[in-house]
Amino acid sequence: MTGMRLFAAVLPPKPMLDELAVVVEELHRLPGAGRLRWTDPGGWHLVLAFFGDVPPERVPELRERLGRVAAHRARHELWLAGGGRFAQRVLWAGVDGEVAVLRGLAAATSAAARRSGIALDDHRAYHPHLTIARGRDRVDLAPYAAALGDVAGTPWTVGEFTLLRSHLPAEGIPGQRPRYETLASYALRPADAGRGRA
Repeated sequence: MTGMRLFAAVLPPKPMLDELAVVVEELHRLPGAGRLRWTDPGGWHLVLAFFGDVPPERVPELRERLGRVAAHRARHELWLAGGGRFAQRVLWAGVDGEVAVLRGLAAATSAAARRSGIALDDHRAYHPHLTIARGRDRVDLAPYAAALGDVAGTPWTVGEFTLLRSHLPAEGIPGQRPRYETLASYALRPADAGRGRA
């Protein structure tokens, strides 16, 4: 039996997505924009941890442990802020606010996966971002990243995170994008409800 390609993510609310959509629309006017692979706004998210191909028998324990994480992690405030690029591969929008709390949540979801027997390839430092385009045809992403520098959005409260399954597009079909299926959502505790550990 094949595994399920799973990850945990924060799904921003529609007002934040609308703000980002306005920014991205401006980026589409820059030279070479038509040669980039722009991500679907319906799939914009802040990845907390990528679990890879998870055997189905591991999923129930993972879901249970993620529930425990949520019970001990507080709601927090973020807003759209700036952006950048990973070399010439990925163009991204960033966030600001209580990012340290978000990083703690990301670390806790990774720990929950490891305790569920899922091996993670998480040697890189956590860098919260929303992928908005992928480079191709040697398009220079530097002007796009520079245009994101002054972006500042409206604050919003992260009240939950989600366990998602990624369905990769069929090979050989141009323009196809991954499809994301929600498996579970986990409400975070109110910020003033006391501290706990995951």
